[in-house]
Amino acid sequence: MIEIRSITVNYFGENTFLVFDEANEAVIIDCGCMTAQEWKKIEDFVAQHGLTVKHHLCTHMHVDHLLGAEYVYRSYGLYPEAAPQDVEALPSISKQAELFRLPLEVNDIHIDTCLQPGETVTFGNTQLKILAVPGHSPGSIAFYDAESRSVFTGDALFAGSIGRTDLWGGDYSQLIRSIQTEILTLPDDTAIYPGHGPASTVAFEKSNNPYI
Repeated sequence: MIEIRSITVNYFGENTFLVFDEANEAVIIDCGCMTAQEWKKIEDFVAQHGLTVKHHLCTHMHVDHLLGAEYVYRSYGLYPEAAPQDVEALPSISKQAELFRLPLEVNDIHIDTCLQPGETVTFGNTQLKILAVPGHSPGSIAFYDAESRSVFTGDALFAGSIGRTDLWGGDYSQLIRSIQTEILTLPDDTAIYPGHGPASTVAFEKSNNPYI
């Protein structure tokens, strides 16, 4: 059964997740750590619990979710893994930082485009199923663990809200379809871990989210 450690980081209040199981293997989801101090919280937790980090998984390729990619690579030799649609359609991370006028230097890093919807990511005794949830970005994906009934939705679905669709390749109608067909069809007690803000559940969003 997985355990989840999350920290909220950077200018955008982004949720970075460290997910691990009883085999002491882990994945990092959407490392947005902007500073060494933010990154140290992840690095210290990994060291203290004797974890082996196997993947850096990306729900999508917006800059706030990738500010920590260099930290992950330098510490664990892992490139961020993402769906190819985002790599092909979105500006580079350094260009996005420039367009958002972020007051820091952001370097581009190689992206492994190996995540395909319907496939699984394996670490330890855990399998995360990849769900296609485009709309916030062309290649947005979510990661679902059926055993614990947990889904990491990135910026597709938030507690009481949805992701913005006015950035590169965003599509409101497509995002609503993605949420309705891929996330709200999961069991009602599935925990939703979004890219920003607090966690929620499928049942709560079905009944309370005004956008869906």
